[in-house]
Amino acid sequence: MSTPGLLTAPVVMGVLNVTPDSFSDGGRYADVDSAIVHGRELRIEGADLIDVGGESTRPGAERVDARTEADRVLPVIRGLAAEGIRMSIDTTRARVAEQAIEAGAAIVNDVSGGLADPGMAKVVAAAGCPWVLMHWRGHSRGMQELATYGDVVAEVRDELSRQADAAIAAGVAADRIVVDPGLGFAKTAAHNWALSAHLGALISLGFPVLFGASRKSYLGLLLADADGTPRPAGERSAATVATSVLAVQAGVWGVRVHEVRDTVDALRVLRATEQAAT
Repeated sequence: MSTPGLLTAPVVMGVLNVTPDSFSDGGRYADVDSAIVHGRELRIEGADLIDVGGESTRPGAERVDARTEADRVLPVIRGLAAEGIRMSIDTTRARVAEQAIEAGAAIVNDVSGGLADPGMAKVVAAAGCPWVLMHWRGHSRGMQELATYGDVVAEVRDELSRQADAAIAAGVAADRIVVDPGLGFAKTAAHNWALSAHLGALISLGFPVLFGASRKSYLGLLLADADGTPRPAGERSAATVATSVLAVQAGVWGVRVHEVRDTVDALRVLRATEQAAT
């Protein structure tokens, strides 16, 4: 099966969690029919890619077994692929990625950056598909205990560079690699803001960068009520759009979001403004 390469920036990746326990939309699209309908809606709203995931990676989440993960995502991927909708598979497991590619996924979005399953590089190299390598230090259950950095920007950059080098050494083409700073994964709010403010340091690695801040808890903390109660996940859309616009201005390849229409609209405004300035 031949797989197209990367889309032209800026890419809007729409989130489709086929899970009962994801942090902001768990359970909403847990059955095949509702997930396919939502994937179709995201495409109509302007998503360039639909990111299909069957295992929650929110902080503290427990793992599911590979069969459960595959059973959740494969029928959805087949259904959307039959409609010509381009997808990525959000998984850390090589076998699930392989099955998803066979079912019609075009990109592997691996939040472990190849560290969770040593077989992932072989699968990606054989498929010739793009591979998103996210910065990662451990599985969700205990990852926040690993949020210790002297210089978070420099350390994330160096660790992503090593992950990319390992992928290339395993046979993955350099022009198929995308890197992701992994906001919220073994990161505090301060770490997330520092990485967001210094995306150029990651872009300088020479790989396209995917940025995913959508609805994350650090935005809820920023928007907290006077009594300190964080803004609920479903009420962080404006903040999410702002982070996406700033990231695209900084030069990222793509943004991963729940609110596709709002993001697409905002990026049209940015593009029109930039064109008028030339």
